[in-house]
Amino acid sequence: MQAPSFDIFCRVVDNFGDIGVCWRLARRLAHMPARHRVRLWVDDLDSFARIQPDVNPHALRQELCAVDIVHWTAAPPALAPHDVVIEAFACHPPKAFLERMAASNSMWINLEYLSAEDWVESCHALPSPQPNGLRKAFFFPGFTPATGGLLREDGLIQARDDWLARPAQRHELLRAVGVPGDFLARMTEGSKQVLLFAYPDAPAPALIQALDTLEASSLVLVPAGVCPGLRRGRHGSVLVHEFPFLDQAGFDRLLWSSDLNCVRGEDSLVRALWAGKPLLWHIYPQEDHAHLAKLHAFLERSPYPAMVKRSHEAWNQPDATLASDALAAALQAERFSEWTRASAQWCSSLAGLPDLASSLVEFCKHAGR
Repeated sequence: MQAPSFDIFCRVVDNFGDIGVCWRLARRLAHMPARHRVRLWVDDLDSFARIQPDVNPHALRQELCAVDIVHWTAAPPALAPHDVVIEAFACHPPKAFLERMAASNSMWINLEYLSAEDWVESCHALPSPQPNGLRKAFFFPGFTPATGGLLREDGLIQARDDWLARPAQRHELLRAVGVPGDFLARMTEGSKQVLLFAYPDAPAPALIQALDTLEASSLVLVPAGVCPGLRRGRHGSVLVHEFPFLDQAGFDRLLWSSDLNCVRGEDSLVRALWAGKPLLWHIYPQEDHAHLAKLHAFLERSPYPAMVKRSHEAWNQPDATLASDALAAALQAERFSEWTRASAQWCSSLAGLPDLASSLVEFCKHAGR
């Protein structure tokens, strides 16, 4: 299998996380040197269009960024499967498509959720024999060489550094998302920029309280509809400013230029890691607090100091007072500088590992022999 072609199936469960990962993966595969043929099946084009404005939510089929996009409906078109079929996050391709996969001997990849837990290494790339003879394997993103790695485009870190080397671009981006003129001026005088992208139950008011204890003012940028219980406007020295959703490139630039990134789910977490800036991860809540085990595993992998780890734990608990106290301590100048250094260090270390798409292609090439 020299240059495999790919089908990627995506069900939009969490608004933007699932499609965010799949769209980045699709584009990455399509723009690798081999220029893999990629077809992306998506059931919710409206959510897709929020992060990729060029998407036509009414089209049954369209092409963008060299990716063939198919609206995955209850009666999908009877297309011939590609060499490799990726079901993202156990979304399961249609039965008729699976039958065509068996006939064409396509490889079936179950792309799993990101986790830093130890067991991931032993399950990554394991085969899953199917009764119909299909070759199926589990593929796990991860933080170590024994996993599939993290999604990263060629030249991403250099693009980030080039952006940061031109401070005027940050000013223009903030102006474009509607930040008031008086706060734009403050951003050149030491004010903190915070991106807040969390689930509704995040203790967002606690973050505002912690920021208000700092000497300098803070700008908190909130995508439209996120953390609806948090009042927009002035909170003492803090301005909470809502802005319309950006495409993925614009979102990356906000992450790069922010001093602190509060992110959720999987896609925004990985992009915040590549920003190399302090981050707070609001992990998707699961029954029996299973998500906290994932959070703890992530923190154990990280080089973050103890105070930052306590802030993450508090950020994922319902006790607002606990979160406010932990964040206020972590945001103090000396501790925040330590957090910043650790974040840059981890980004550099992770960037030395193979990226997810490259690992996936290599696995499919060898498994397809």
